[in-house]
Amino acid sequence: MARLIDELRKLPGIGTKTAQRLAFHVLRSPGEDADALADAIREIKKHLRLCSVCNNITDVDPCHYCSNPVRSHRLICVVEEPTNIATVERTRSYNGVYHVLHGTLSPIGGVGPEQLRIRNLLTRLEDVDEVILATSPTIEGEATAGYIAGELRRVKSGVKVTRIATGVPAGSDIEYADEVTMTRAMEGRREF
Repeated sequence: MARLIDELRKLPGIGTKTAQRLAFHVLRSPGEDADALADAIREIKKHLRLCSVCNNITDVDPCHYCSNPVRSHRLICVVEEPTNIATVERTRSYNGVYHVLHGTLSPIGGVGPEQLRIRNLLTRLEDVDEVILATSPTIEGEATAGYIAGELRRVKSGVKVTRIATGVPAGSDIEYADEVTMTRAMEGRREF
């Protein structure tokens, strides 16, 4: 039981108490459920990998975004995590390729540029016209976007580096927007 708890604690966001609850849940569950969980973990490790081009999770290399000739390879959207790709794809307005960092800069968390997948982004710039920085509007996301923008300009002068707009979310009330959100909304305004 102690070994299972220790292994579960290695998962992000899982502390000792949650690991204990999960371990006891597995213990109380039917053997078939535990086997199914173990099989699912083995299968994902066996069949999924990171794309050698963009770092997305894939079962083929390169992934279907990077190998799709219809997508614009002159436009790269940089995201923090593979799950962010689905959010961009839901807009049905983006037809470029992606680059997944697998995190953000976080000096307090011990995450520096070396821990992110920035280096292979810098090798992809030869035929790229624009890089869109689509990191979250958090302190870490902003710091990451700023760092990458500097590196992109250092490696390839003339590459267009853009940042996704931020501001008041659709469907919300301006009354509840904080100062930073409202400032960004005003700065990102466009002609109507």
